[in-house]
Amino acid sequence: MDPQGVVKRRLAVLVGCNYPNTKNELHGCVNDVLAMKETLLTRFGFKQEDMEVLTDEPDSKLKPTGANIKAALRRMVDKAQTGSENVLFFHYSGHGTRIPSVKPARPFKKDEAIVPCDFNLITDVDFRELVNQLPEGTSFAMISDSCHSGGLIDKEKEQIGPFSGVRSPAIETTATTITSRALPYKEVLNHLSSLTGISTSDVGTHLLELFGGDAGLKFRLPAMDLMDLLVNMKAREKHVDSGILLSGCQADETSADVVSGGGKAYGAFSNAIQTVLKENGGALRNKELVIMAREVLERLGFQQHPCLYCSDQNADATFLSQP
Repeated sequence: MDPQGVVKRRLAVLVGCNYPNTKNELHGCVNDVLAMKETLLTRFGFKQEDMEVLTDEPDSKLKPTGANIKAALRRMVDKAQTGSENVLFFHYSGHGTRIPSVKPARPFKKDEAIVPCDFNLITDVDFRELVNQLPEGTSFAMISDSCHSGGLIDKEKEQIGPFSGVRSPAIETTATTITSRALPYKEVLNHLSSLTGISTSDVGTHLLELFGGDAGLKFRLPAMDLMDLLVNMKAREKHVDSGILLSGCQADETSADVVSGGGKAYGAFSNAIQTVLKENGGALRNKELVIMAREVLERLGFQQHPCLYCSDQNADATFLSQP
């Protein structure tokens, strides 16, 4: 408790999906969240008992399925105390995808989603609904080291957006293996179709068949009900603009999963964040952290551009409220 009597509770959910022994296998995602866990403990004042870690390692007790991830996020929000200064943090490393928009006003647009280990997609609307449930005095910061991650909190204001400069040459080295953290929509659809046996290009039909009430909000609501929900979300928010998204790339870009010549595996964006934090011991504003991470990636030759989505106030707030 600080001198003014305000309780600062720091809570985190860390998710790493490597999809082992599948054609979609990645290598650095679990390492990303374990590195972030150590950083939260040693630098940002988080406590072991206030963090949940979900990975798809063989010995993992809590697998990062869509239902488990959403349940962990709900538990985190439920622990946040009204009238206190809560700092909530979600780190996701894994595949991302873009799906045809089911919003009536966006028939030709794409919506962003993360891909849990069971392919029960969690979309931008799910994250917006989560942010809307936060009690007053709570912030929700999210790092998504996944492809197409720009815009993953629906309707969050863009602070650092698409890159328009000259792109550096792509990395060319035999000492490093680069894998995209993207799953094309067609591959997601084919995988779900193989599980349901249903012949349809509507991803929502497959997700509802497989996961029922655990499917994403976007797929459970009829189109017009979803539109009404999105229109009225802002009016129902308990704490306006409390979401902070640090995305590994733009919505139209892919994020890199890296295995170095020495065998170290990591996400390019997660590694850039760690590099910036190690090089700068003091508090960094959210905007500064994303700009510096961009510079690290540019220097190393990665063709992805992290973005920041949040309110003007949170753009200038310190990352995870570090003193």
